Amino acid sequence: MTPRLRAAGPDDRALLVELMSEFYAESGYELNRRHAEVAFSNLLADEQLGLIWVIEADPEPAGYVVLTLGYSMEYGGRDGFIDDLFIRQTFRGQGLGKLALAKVRAACEERGVRALHLEVGRDNDAAHSLYRQAGFVATDRQLLTLRLADPTHLA
Repeated sequence: MTPRLRAAGPDDRALLVELMSEFYAESGYELNRRHAEVAFSNLLADEQLGLIWVIEADPEPAGYVVLTLGYSMEYGGRDGFIDDLFIRQTFRGQGLGKLALAKVRAACEERGVRALHLEVGRDNDAAHSLYRQAGFVATDRQLLTLRLADPTHLA
């Protein structure tokens, strides 16, 4: 297996929606495919919003990672958020998550991003371990959300 990450393009939208559907299903969510298509289209059309990579393993699609970009007063500049990182079950434990995090970090450094954030489920021990190994630390803050529009998932 020769894993690689490649920048996603408009032709990848159907694949990305399928991968996102698999990702959401693991958490018991049904994906609103139309919302997902629009979200991917918007992000793929404007790199100022963020970047998407397809994770491949000889040459099968093994997952994807989404970096969204914003601005932080606390960090005095751009910040990034790993909005999605998904590796298909059959490809887990092969270093693909580590590879994806390294790619995202490098992209952030190239763009002058000053902090990189992510959200992870409390019970996802494997993801917690991966993120800690990559240097992420838990903070004493809690992420709160005010929904101003329907989410992409239906649950």
